[in-house]
Amino acid sequence: MKVTRIYTGDDGKSHFEDLDYDLKKSGVGMLSDLIPARGMILRETPGDYYLDFHPAPRRQFIINLDAAVEIEVGDGEKRVIGRGEVFLAEDTTGQGHISRSVDGEVRHSIFVTLE
Repeated sequence: MKVTRIYTGDDGKSHFEDLDYDLKKSGVGMLSDLIPARGMILRETPGDYYLDFHPAPRRQFIINLDAAVEIEVGDGEKRVIGRGEVFLAEDTTGQGHISRSVDGEVRHSIFVTLE
C-alpha cells in the first residue's frame, strides 16, 4: 500500500518520500504487518483551512476520509493527498510543512499517533 511520508532532511526542511507497505494475503484480502500505535484523534478542518509552515506535533499517520489536503514541503514541492489516502507526518523538527484545503471542502480525517 502506498503512503506518502513527510520527513525532515539534514537541511532542516521537510521533504516527501514515497513508501510502499508490503501487504500479505490473509483470510479476506491483504494485510500489512502490525504497526504499533498510541492513540487516535478525529479531526474536522474547514473548507478555507490554511496552516503556514509548522512541524508535525508528533509522528502520526493521517487518513483523509472525505476530502483532500494539499501539502507543501520545505523544498517547494506540493502534493495533493486525496480522499481515502494516507500520509505519514514525521517532520517533527525543522521548518515543517504547509497544509491547505482543496476546492473549499471541509475535510474529516483520522490521526493515528505513533510511539
